[in-house]
Amino acid sequence: MTELKRDIRASYTYPAGVHLQRRLWIEPAQPAELSEAGVKTWLLQGAHYEQDLLDLFAAFMGRLVTAGHPVHRATLHIGTLHPQLFAYGWMWNGLEGYCDEFKVEEAALTTDSYRKNPIYRVIEHGEEIRQFLPSVPEECLSPLLKELRTEGYTEYAALPMQTGGNLHHTVTLATCHADGFSEHQYATLRDLLDVFALHVGRHAIKRIAQNVMATYLGEAAGEKVLAGNIKRGSGEPIEAIVWASDMRGSTDLSDKLANDEMLAVLNRYFECLAGAVIDHGGEVLKYIGDGLLAVFPFNSDTTEHEAAQAAVAAATDALARLDKLNSDPAELSGISGWRPLRTGIALHRGEVFFGNVGAPQRLDFTVTGQAVNVASRVEGLTKTLGHPLLITEPVARSLPHMLTPLGTQEVKGVRAPLALYTTPSQA
Repeated sequence: MTELKRDIRASYTYPAGVHLQRRLWIEPAQPAELSEAGVKTWLLQGAHYEQDLLDLFAAFMGRLVTAGHPVHRATLHIGTLHPQLFAYGWMWNGLEGYCDEFKVEEAALTTDSYRKNPIYRVIEHGEEIRQFLPSVPEECLSPLLKELRTEGYTEYAALPMQTGGNLHHTVTLATCHADGFSEHQYATLRDLLDVFALHVGRHAIKRIAQNVMATYLGEAAGEKVLAGNIKRGSGEPIEAIVWASDMRGSTDLSDKLANDEMLAVLNRYFECLAGAVIDHGGEVLKYIGDGLLAVFPFNSDTTEHEAAQAAVAAATDALARLDKLNSDPAELSGISGWRPLRTGIALHRGEVFFGNVGAPQRLDFTVTGQAVNVASRVEGLTKTLGHPLLITEPVARSLPHMLTPLGTQEVKGVRAPLALYTTPSQA
């Protein structure tokens, strides 16, 4: 992706629930000798080389302008499968020379910025909208179209994009040309968009696969699986800080609560712990009942000291979030008898195998090795030692003067006693 160095301040303010992810600066395209057939040839023979939809959309719009179509603003919206997001979108602005990628939360669907936007009718009802803005009475214009007319746009069109399946994709086009789009231009644009939709469908499926893999396997593991690392036994050794944690008293809790209540409690509990891991750059690998396995790898990009710092910061943050959950009377107010939630967290450093393990028909992409076993054993000591966070000496060596020593302990599976530490706040 080629980016031009310019002021990165966005000239467009995205509404609530819509978040700018990336911006690509582009050189304004100029009309040249490129025909409709030339654009279609590129769509059929060259566009598939673009692996990033941000690049692809910018390249497609640039070619439309080069072929003489007076498009000055365009957006693309694709539905997706994601536990928190409704869609991804791209906005191309040929006048200001940028193309944005943004994500749309599910919560945005209830806002006026969506429900009063023309794309609402396209997504929800499959309508095709085309309006010549100067001739539309002010009271009949949506807030977005009022804004576009004020900025000098003369025509706006929003069209459903058919790619197959149940997801809703939409494209919008706007021009500042005094006469809007001619009938021939509009028909040509629709024809080219039908071909472009084939690429949109491909990228939408790819994005869904990435979402599903990241949600259920984690970012790093998901990327490796999508890259073709799916053979049993395939993987690589990595150096990492291993996180092992377990909820305290979960057996008694599950006896007291109904299944749906226990599920709600577990979700909030994991939101505290896994949320802290993710926010501090760790990789959540597995939920095992009420247990959590995560890693903070270190390599050429992240030093051992940085990984250890991140892991300890995540553990401290997780415990603070859990304390806040326990003290907030509004949390899980419809469920009684769950307070207080407690956990035990262990951090250990070592080499682990990061790859595929399991039966040929059912694999898991996770970490295995002695370091994982030691972290699990040390986590069990949080009960007997009375400290919710235990850090082994291999981790502590990367964090001099930051931890409180707790002496040595015999750890099953480890030949020599292991020195353990905790943070001053948990001592």
